[in-house]
Amino acid sequence: MSELSTANTLRERTDVNKYWFWLLLEANRWIVASGLAFLIFFVFMIWGVMKPVSLYSTMQSSDMVETVFAGLVGAIITGTTLVVTINQLVLSQEIGSLGSQRSRMDVTMDFRQNTDSLLGTTTPANPAAYLSELIEVSEQRATALRKSLSETENEDLQEKVDTYVDDLLENADHALVRLEDSDFGTFDVISPALDYNYDRKMHDVRRLGMENEDDLTNEQRGAFRDLLEALTMYGPVREYIKDLYIQWALVKLSRAILYAAVIALTVAGGMVVFVDPSTFSGTFLGIESVLWVVSAAFAISALPFLLFTSYILRLATLAKQTLSMGPLMLS
Repeated sequence: MSELSTANTLRERTDVNKYWFWLLLEANRWIVASGLAFLIFFVFMIWGVMKPVSLYSTMQSSDMVETVFAGLVGAIITGTTLVVTINQLVLSQEIGSLGSQRSRMDVTMDFRQNTDSLLGTTTPANPAAYLSELIEVSEQRATALRKSLSETENEDLQEKVDTYVDDLLENADHALVRLEDSDFGTFDVISPALDYNYDRKMHDVRRLGMENEDDLTNEQRGAFRDLLEALTMYGPVREYIKDLYIQWALVKLSRAILYAAVIALTVAGGMVVFVDPSTFSGTFLGIESVLWVVSAAFAISALPFLLFTSYILRLATLAKQTLSMGPLMLS
């Protein structure tokens, strides 16, 4: 691949296994948490089957199961206080004086006016449309850059710009297709926004312009600046929308933990109060019934923690891949 060509997706650029990348970022968080819960259930069943002494016999001679689930009851109640911490993190961004709120509005509207001038129309209110419009402007200006260099005598520069523009257009088209009809609040908006490799495009257009500045006309220098301006405007918009998504995801996480905590607390409490060796006697599919019940109850009781894990895996990965803004590539 040419030094001016890059892969169209974040996964390909970071060289991460596609299944692991899907698990970290793209998979539904409830599905990830459910998969982890099933894994816990499966491991408990394997251990229970392989253990020389049956779980039924163990429960008759000790209160091990009761102790485990009594500890889970306390852990679930304590763990749900994380919801308060998460909500405080989100609310801290929203609570402020009238002056701070006015300042936020002024900065927002000032930037909107800048993008109005860039787009030549009113900036879209929809996040996906906002990103799409900025990407389309960069496409138009990249095409204009190539056209301005069509008659240059510097064939090496023209070849490099052709390669650069072809790569930008391919990358932009890939992102635009994925942004179409995507809704904010899901990862469908953030994923294609990350796929558009604007930081590398900024670095390359600056380098090409500066290395060949003496050979450029004023019109060509202007074409380089115009493309750089479009790419520069895309950066803060993507970061702003990403930050809004993180706050949105934290709110969804706090609600999910509360829902799951009610179920987990009911199951764990029921195991402590109502279950003893005689409650589930006999076997099911050749395995003692009480082992099925204990394994399933433990997996369900761990669900709040597993939801927390699944969401933080995505948000931590997202933060890692967007630590810098501008022409600084960390991966």
